[in-house]
This record gives sequence, C-alpha cells and structure tokens, in this order.
Amino acid sequence: MIAEPLQALHAEPAIVAEVRLRARRHVAWLRALWAQTDQPGAQGLAITHAEVDRTLADPSALARAEAAFDRDDPEARALAEAIAAAAHAVREDRVWNRLCAAFALGAHERNVLALAVAAELEPALRRVFAYAHDDANAGCASALLAARLFGETPLPLGAGSPLARWELVKLRDTTAGWSLDAPLLADPAVVAWLARGELADAELRGALALHASAPGTELDLYARERAALHRFLDALEAQPAHLAVELIAPDGAGRRSFAARVARERGRALLVADARALAADEAGIAAAVTRVARAARIADAHVYWRGAETLERRPQRALLAAGELVFFGVTEPLANAGDLDVLRRHVRLPALNRAQRAEVWAAFASGAPPEPVTAWRLTVGEIRNLARLAGGGAEAALDASGALLVHAPGDVLTALARPYAWDDIVLAPDLRAHLREIETTARERWNVFEDWGFQKLWPASTGLTAMFAGPSGTGKTMAAQVLARELGRELFRVDLASVVNKYIGETEKRLKLVFDACERSGVVLFFDEADALFGRRTAANDAHDRFANIQIDYLLQRLETFDGVAILATNRKGDVDDAFMRRLRFVVEFMQPGPQERLELWRRALPERAPDGTPLLDRVDFAQLAQSLTMSGADIKSAALAAAFLARGEGTKIAMRHVMRAARRELVKHGVAVRLGAFDV
Repeated sequence: MIAEPLQALHAEPAIVAEVRLRARRHVAWLRALWAQTDQPGAQGLAITHAEVDRTLADPSALARAEAAFDRDDPEARALAEAIAAAAHAVREDRVWNRLCAAFALGAHERNVLALAVAAELEPALRRVFAYAHDDANAGCASALLAARLFGETPLPLGAGSPLARWELVKLRDTTAGWSLDAPLLADPAVVAWLARGELADAELRGALALHASAPGTELDLYARERAALHRFLDALEAQPAHLAVELIAPDGAGRRSFAARVARERGRALLVADARALAADEAGIAAAVTRVARAARIADAHVYWRGAETLERRPQRALLAAGELVFFGVTEPLANAGDLDVLRRHVRLPALNRAQRAEVWAAFASGAPPEPVTAWRLTVGEIRNLARLAGGGAEAALDASGALLVHAPGDVLTALARPYAWDDIVLAPDLRAHLREIETTARERWNVFEDWGFQKLWPASTGLTAMFAGPSGTGKTMAAQVLARELGRELFRVDLASVVNKYIGETEKRLKLVFDACERSGVVLFFDEADALFGRRTAANDAHDRFANIQIDYLLQRLETFDGVAILATNRKGDVDDAFMRRLRFVVEFMQPGPQERLELWRRALPERAPDGTPLLDRVDFAQLAQSLTMSGADIKSAALAAAFLARGEGTKIAMRHVMRAARRELVKHGVAVRLGAFDV
C-alpha cells in the first residue's frame, strides 16, 4: 500500500503553501510593527530600545494590534483568502488527516508538525522562520512560531505530547528541553511518508517494509484457518485486548501472505519487520519497536514479525508493543515470557495437499507439476523455487528438491548409495511381497489419504514408518536401498553416534534436526541399529534413567507425527520398546536365507565368467554350498570375494577348495567351527 502524495497548491504541497502564506502575512505584520518602533541611530546597539519595548509590551495588546492589521491591511486581507484555500486543501488531504488522527494530535500539535514538515519539504523556509523568530540562529519550527502563525495561545509541547512520545518531531538540541521556543525538526521518516508515501526509516536499517502484494494476487490456501481467526478477532472486538497471533508453519509456507490477507480483510495493511535485524541489543530493541509501532500507525497497518524465535524471551516480549494486534511468523510456538497481559493465539497452517500444491505450481509455471510437487509436502516457497527450474526436466527438479529440503548437519545424516533394484536382491517370496507392499503404500499414500478420504482415520500423521528386524547380513540395508531407488528418493542414514549425546536435552535437539530436515522431503530416513535409540523404557531409579525415558518419550511423540518415510533396522527386535512397535505401519522380519535363496545368492556372488568372457569357475558345486553352509547373504558375498582373491593368488580358477576355505573363515567370525571334510582339497 503506497499512500497518495499531498495535493499540490500552486505546484507545492498544501502544508508548505499554508505555512508559506501564514508566514508571509506574519512577516508583513512584523515589518509594519518594526517600522513603527525602530528608532534612528539605534542600529549600533546589540539590543535596541525598540526590541526591549516590544518585549515588555502587553502581549494581548500586540495580539489585538496584529489582528487589526490582518483585518485592515489590504495585503493581509488578500492573503487571508489564500490561507483559507490552503488550509482547506490540507483539511481535505486524507494522508495528512490519517496521520494526525493516528496519533491523536490536537490543533496546536498539528500546526507544530506542519511547520516542521514544511521546513523539510522547503528548506528555504528555515530562513523565514529565523526572520519570524527575530533570531538568525532559530531557523527551525517551534511551538512559539506555530502559535504566532496560526493565531493560537503559545503553549510548549512537553515530553508527554504525542509529537514527542512518537518522535514525529525531535529537539534540535536535546539539552534544551521542550521549551516554548525550542527548535524542532520533523522526523525524516514522517516527511517521507507525507511527501512520497514511503516508509523509509533509516534508523530501522532496512528491517521494515510494507507487504506489497496487491488484492487478488495471493492464493487462498488456508481459508478455513483464516475464517476461524476472523471469528476469534470479531469476538474480541467487544472486549479489546492486546493480541499476539503466532502463525506456525515451515519457512516458505505463506505465513506472511496469510497475515497480509487477514489484515487486508480487516481494512489494514501489513508491515513486515525483521526482529533479528532490530535486536542488536536489548536496550535498543525497545526504541526500535517504538519506531515500528509508529510506522504501523502511520501506514494504518498491523505488524508481522519474522525471526522472533531467534531472540531471548525478554526481547521477544518487547516486540508485542508494536500494536494491539501483532503477527509472528514462527516454525514452533514461542516461549511464554510472562506476558500475562497479552493474549496469544496459535494458528497452525496445515501442509498443502496435492491439489493445493498443483494450484501453487500453476501460479508460477505452465505444464504438469513434476513428481516432487505432487508427492512431497513442499511449501509455497519451495514450489516457487522449483518452478524456476521447470525447463530443466524431472532430474533437475529432484536434485533441486533435495537441496531445498535437507538441511540437517552432515555429521548427523549420511547419504547412502542406491545401486540396487528389485532384481538385485534375493528374498523369500513372502518377504519380497511384504516389501512390495511398503513400496505401494509409499507411492499411493496421498491417493488413499486425500482422494479416498482416509486421512480422517490418521489425522496425526500420514507418514510411513517400517521396522526391518533380523540378524545381521540378511539384507535390511540393501532392502532400504532398493526401496529408495524404486521410489526415486534419496536415502539418508542417521548416524547414531552423532545423535546420542550425554548432555541433557542435546539428543532431542539433534533428533529434531533430523526429523525436521526430512519430514516433508522425498527422502527415506534410515535408522540403523535402531534399538540403540528406540530401546525399552525402564524404571526411573536415577537421573540417567529419567532422562533416557524422556528421550524415548520424545521419540515416540515425534515418530507418531513424522510425515515422511522412515525405516528402522535392528537385529534385536526384542529390545525395542513396545510403544514403538504399536506406532509402526510395517514390521518386516528378515530371516536367514533358506537353501533355495542361498543357491541363488551363491550363483550371483560367483559369476561364471569375467566381463571379458574369461571363465572364472572350476567345478563349483552351488547346490552343495547352498545345502551344507548356513550363511547369510552378506557372509556369502564376503566368502565369494575372499575365494576370488585366493584363486587369483594361486593363478587358478575359483575352485571349491577356495570357496570352502573362505566360507570357513566367515563362519568362524560368528563362532561356528566347520570341518571342510571332502572339500578340503
């Protein structure tokens, strides 16, 4: 919202015109007065006899004389008509009147402000003011001069005046105090607003701006939440209260646009203020907030604070003074700073559904939205950024999406390669079917939740959590890699050593980073050795037990509301807390491979030929290996590799003796003694 400039009169602002004309009439009176009282030969005195006489004369007599002059002098009578026209133009100016009404300025305060503003808009008037003051050093507005030009009883402003309290005018010399003739300067930000409709306050260091979107250009994404807030605000109008509305959503979700729409529908503009830029120190924040509140009154706007969550509690509380209704854009509710005299309202903006995400995409780009837009919980800002890459293709969109959403520190999340597809993993048929069901659920969850309406049954979370339980080497990690690849998603493993911290509360903070980074993105979150984090709660016998239980409780709550895809892998399922098990959508049991699976694993681990066609095997009996050696898939791969090196060292093909020797070494690692028997050749 940009205000209209003051209407011009004779090619100059109305305020300047009125002040100029009033000054001209007053100067005419002064010249007539001085012509009557000045004495020849007195010019050599620093203080003339006439000046002393004028000062000691009855003020009421001088006022009557000036009134008679204005009535009888032809030039003064002509100026009166022009002054009346200029004063009418000022009274008709909406911007000026809104400013004066916003700060409840009385007639005298309006006149003082008019003089100060006129001096800034027309600097040449400062010399006229000095002339009218009969003091070459008094080239500024003053309460005394305003009274003289506007025909009022001279009254000093005082520090409690709205002009002083809101710093609409300032003292040129702060040591002089608010005396009747104290030189006054208009604040540059006030002058900029009146002259150009600009909120340009240099003291706020660029941390304040009007929300510039025009009516009708914003998408209506949160109509239900907006209507509920309006009903709440309407109910409060009967009982006025100071209100802080916290808009809770991820960055880029449209919190500021939401606030702007609410403000506009209530007949107000929206001022966006950056709390981080203003809060250089606690002492300075109060003065900055006063200037923000002043700007809000000038622009008839509500204030939207961003970055408030980065401040301490006391500076946060100072931000509430920006108006009777202030908005905070935050990702989590702000801590209550003991401000019991302030009402708080939390408004959580829900994640966009697929239809809304497609609507946002259509607002910024043409063509069908890419898979990240339809499948991931992207915000408005993230979709807008992806739209800029619309010409780069699906792969560019996927890469950009990952860069946009995954912000957790590198010591917590580690990207895993996804080299395997379904054909690369050997599984029992029922296990493969179970994993396929997980893939289908991940692909179709928005169709089921949103299109079929099943989200009513799962209002807390639409995420997918699965546990892969089984002995080491049975394919849990490989299955996660396959799923991530088939779903077209990145796979990130949580480094438990970096997450778990001995200091109270630190583990929860680092876990929050992990969940927040991956919640809305198209990544698969993989917790290996999950029993270290998701273990059973114990009796709280000491402080260590209590804090461990707090950790588990936090994990329970966060896992239940997690809106992404998470896989927990463990080889000690019995150590996992039962409450976690109830919250898991899938529990997949990975068993040691049977003879049929081991046969396939041996065949894949020991290829018949090298890539160049050279034969590699010498009468390897795969059936015998599968029947006689109970090994996991990982052990079989390790044994096959070790056998290849043994054969290469002998300069021969891979024979049964190499395989059995390597297999025995793998089994010994697990405490299994094996006699090679007939194969020990």
